[in-house]
Amino acid sequence: MEKSNFKKQLITIFWVFIIGSIFGSIVETILEILVDGNLHIRRGLIYGPFIPVYGVGAVMYYFIVSNIKSPIKVFLLSMALGGFVEYGCSYVQEVFFGTISWDYSKAVVNLNGRTDLIHCIFWGIVGIFYITMAYPAIMKFLTNYSKNEFKIITTTMAIFICFNIFVSCAAGVRQNERVKGIEANSKLDELLDKYYPDSKMDKVYSNKIVTVKRNKGGSINGK
Repeated sequence: MEKSNFKKQLITIFWVFIIGSIFGSIVETILEILVDGNLHIRRGLIYGPFIPVYGVGAVMYYFIVSNIKSPIKVFLLSMALGGFVEYGCSYVQEVFFGTISWDYSKAVVNLNGRTDLIHCIFWGIVGIFYITMAYPAIMKFLTNYSKNEFKIITTTMAIFICFNIFVSCAAGVRQNERVKGIEANSKLDELLDKYYPDSKMDKVYSNKIVTVKRNKGGSINGK
């Protein structure tokens, strides 16, 4: 693959991830309003309306279902991909952060509570939406690839999202350490305790469920 084509492919993947993450935040926020009556922007990163699990799902769609013409095949593949992404993201979140953001263990057909049939069907429907509406729109948006304004926006967004992911992951890991009673042992830990205490993290991730056991010493959350 030529260098220019490789760069364009990376930019395409990046924007598919970003757009998918924003779409996920919008969908989750609307569902929370409809189901619980609460106006709370659902997000998976500390800053901005981004839920990465949807971004990862969108990237999977891009690689696997973008060129499939049969709606039935798109639906079935999207179901499988969505279930795989949900399960994987839930597992990784629990291992690194000691929390989960969803629990489907009460669903009739579920896999370790990390994904279930109903949500897989939802992912299948999203796959149909992606192939018929989202993918063509994204490809049209990316025709601006060579414009200076597009390059500036992409570079700025890339810097922001990298910082956002780093801070969100570091703050999540640090909160998990606080829950276990582990004291700060570096300047970074002290900064995370100061600027991202439990009160802030619990507000940002109001739907998370803590799965690790709290140490007898409690949490040094900096409240």
